Amino acid sequence: MVAAMKYHPKAQADFQIPLLAGDNAFLGDVFSSDKTNPEKPISAGLFRLKKGEPLTYTYKYDEMKIILEGDYTISDETGQSVTATKGDVFYFPAGSTITFTTTDYGLAFYVGQRKDSDF
Repeated sequence: MVAAMKYHPKAQADFQIPLLAGDNAFLGDVFSSDKTNPEKPISAGLFRLKKGEPLTYTYKYDEMKIILEGDYTISDETGQSVTATKGDVFYFPAGSTITFTTTDYGLAFYVGQRKDSDF
């Protein structure tokens, strides 16, 4: 049986991203394949950070992000730090600890090799 594609029109503008941490970090999966492909799940969604508390996260899975709007300062435990803006793409390997901050706000699209809400 062939599964139909999924479509979320205007997700970048209309998807209500759930609060993740503090009062300024929001993250939510738009789609996940964990129910149709539990052996090789993949989840994708949006991450928004507003000016305020930094968000530090240790990845239990591989993830990639593309910055859609705003800016982030993204640093890791090796001391590497990057000012990221629209169009920049990142790969975070499982086990890496990443800190995100922003001067105002940032919006990113992510794809992670994990089950829905397994973050």
